[in-house]
Amino acid sequence: MLQFEGDRDFSLPPEELFVKLTDARFLASCLPDVENISQDDPHQATFTVRPNLAFVRGTLAVTLQVAEKTPPISARMVVKSKGVGASSTVVAALSFAAMDAGTRMHWIAEIQELGGLLKLVPNGLICGAAQKVMDDAWKSVEAKLRIS
Repeated sequence: MLQFEGDRDFSLPPEELFVKLTDARFLASCLPDVENISQDDPHQATFTVRPNLAFVRGTLAVTLQVAEKTPPISARMVVKSKGVGASSTVVAALSFAAMDAGTRMHWIAEIQELGGLLKLVPNGLICGAAQKVMDDAWKSVEAKLRIS
């Protein structure tokens, strides 16, 4: 369906970065508009999001699951959301490579399914909203990694 990808450089070594970015609790705490986290363990987080998007009103129940891990090389996550008249499934893959000062991480996120009213939203609006959410989440990840 729709796919996004990019590279990010981090000052942490691959082993440390891998541990952080494959912890569902840490990732849930980095996502924009999260209101409450009802289940959080390293493999799965369940939380509520109130997205600041014109085409999605109300809240979404979201489950973020770390589906596969190959330490410290790669990981795959599945994010499912469901709200009144809207649902989605996004799969993200991360790959980690050591570099001089830390780690280069390549990521790919694919929106595999849109349900309900989201099917009717033009791809341009979905792409713009998804890109903003991803940019905000990566900025939050970088800020939290600097603090810890």
